Amino acid sequence: MRRDTVWTRNATLFTRTTQVGLVGIFVLGMTIRNVSVVLNALFAIGVTLLPAVLERDFRIELDPRFTVYLGVAVFLHAVGMFQFYDEVWWWDHLTHTLSASIVAVVAYATVWAIDAHSDRLYLPEPFVMVFVLAFTLAMGVFWEVMEFIARELAIALDLDPVLILYGLDDTMLDLVFDLAGALVVTLFGTGAVREQGEELAAWLERRRGTS
Repeated sequence: MRRDTVWTRNATLFTRTTQVGLVGIFVLGMTIRNVSVVLNALFAIGVTLLPAVLERDFRIELDPRFTVYLGVAVFLHAVGMFQFYDEVWWWDHLTHTLSASIVAVVAYATVWAIDAHSDRLYLPEPFVMVFVLAFTLAMGVFWEVMEFIARELAIALDLDPVLILYGLDDTMLDLVFDLAGALVVTLFGTGAVREQGEELAAWLERRRGTS
């Protein structure tokens, strides 16, 4: 992938700034002894480190715009643990849409890479779009189930739940916004995502050449 130097520098600076902010959230969470804030901040920090790990260990270069988008999504989620999910009605909808669009990008790029890498496989564009939508929605359902299990387990162990559930209506609304995030990617972001898919396809070719 041909990477824009300015975008790369700016994305790196943004990622470092985001990580500093997340460390601050982690420290604040430790100070006020809020387990939800601490664990979600740690998770967010780990996610922001993922692009560097992929590039260093696997030589997979992610689009700088994607790393910025990823940082925004996890930072807003971590900040949301400071009662924003409770007090700002649209916060949960926003973070679900952002997170779902990231899942959709990963799914679309992966499918595109497999299609481009294999001479014996052809995946029509409509099929790819439907698959991405279905996969994103399935991951949304999986997340909601894991939230429920984590909460019930915390209650059983007499611990403060790390994730908050607001009922079945809220869960269904979350899935609606998950689907909205996937639709944004499949309708408007396919060009940039295909570039990332070509990078993944090139990585698969290198893997096949060294095997």
